[in-house]
Amino acid sequence: MEAALPKKATMFRLSTELVDRLKEMARKEHRSLNNFVECILLDVAYNEPNEVTKAAIEEVRSGKLHDATPVDTSSVEAMFKSSGL
Repeated sequence: MEAALPKKATMFRLSTELVDRLKEMARKEHRSLNNFVECILLDVAYNEPNEVTKAAIEEVRSGKLHDATPVDTSSVEAMFKSSGL
């Protein structure tokens, strides 16, 4: 069993709409809000894409692909809408 990492209680001010959305997303995954948000933040803070992935992302964003339109990567929802999925 791994030792638990030390944690620090922190307070953030978030819109009630965002908190409600995060709670719903956490509920769908049968996770606590705290665990869900912590995992999102860990992913963003520690999972830097490699150089090949960064180049591919930039290529898609720029619309330089043959017969491709730029993809909005500002959010998952925007990405799906702009890619036609």
